[in-house]
Amino acid sequence: MKTLHNHTIIYDDECPMCNLYTRGFIKTKMLDENGRVAFSKIPDQLRTQLDHQRACNEIALVNRETGKVLYGVDSMFTVVGHRYPFLKPLFALKPFRWFIEKLYAFISYNRKVIAPGNTFESKGSCTPDYHPTWRWIYIAFAWVVTSIILTYYAKLVTDFLPAGNFGREFIICGGQIAFQSITVYCLRRERLLHYLGNMMTISLAGSFLLIPGLVMAQLALVHSPTLYLVWFIGVVGLMFLEHLRRVRYLGIHWSASVSWVVYRFIVLIILFWLL
Repeated sequence: MKTLHNHTIIYDDECPMCNLYTRGFIKTKMLDENGRVAFSKIPDQLRTQLDHQRACNEIALVNRETGKVLYGVDSMFTVVGHRYPFLKPLFALKPFRWFIEKLYAFISYNRKVIAPGNTFESKGSCTPDYHPTWRWIYIAFAWVVTSIILTYYAKLVTDFLPAGNFGREFIICGGQIAFQSITVYCLRRERLLHYLGNMMTISLAGSFLLIPGLVMAQLALVHSPTLYLVWFIGVVGLMFLEHLRRVRYLGIHWSASVSWVVYRFIVLIILFWLL
């Protein structure tokens, strides 16, 4: 169990994910007890060694002895590779590195919409560059995954709603993106893409909360469409509360949450009409 000594990782203390995995590095002794420091509390001796904007995009690992700084994937590979040397040949493979670099960018540039902090882009915070391409890739990813899960879940409540397919759920989800885009563009257009990222995180999280119901149905543990409908309504309620929280975080008027609900009622009316 080798510990990487004399290295400090600079993490985004407003990012719950960053906080979690860097704390894990310390608890598992992959880094020593001085092996991490919050971006907002960087000591002067480390601050001068950093490319600050790059450190916002890619987590930095500082060698306290030499002053050398690694960023992003190189930081992760250094920490993990020191503990598990047998992984180093894998890390050296160009296809693997390419994939991990893309995955890292996908998460890093979207981390503020996946798990936001308490304040939107506060001064001096570790905020990544605004990257529309990665944001749209994330939105598309959440859109597809949510549509797939809802396609299967809809089969559990056919006593109340007409049976659907992936195409229907994909259109409904896409319709909400378009509907909310119009609303938020009118309310605070400069934060539209930030909002859509947050909204799709809520949709993705909500769909994940439906998976236990799918598992129970697959295992034939529950045969009650009513229970699955109640479960779905409960998940939507939690999604609404989270939507309210994130709208406040983004500084967008609460009417964006009203329109989010209105769209869902419109969809329900159409589905009941088709039943």
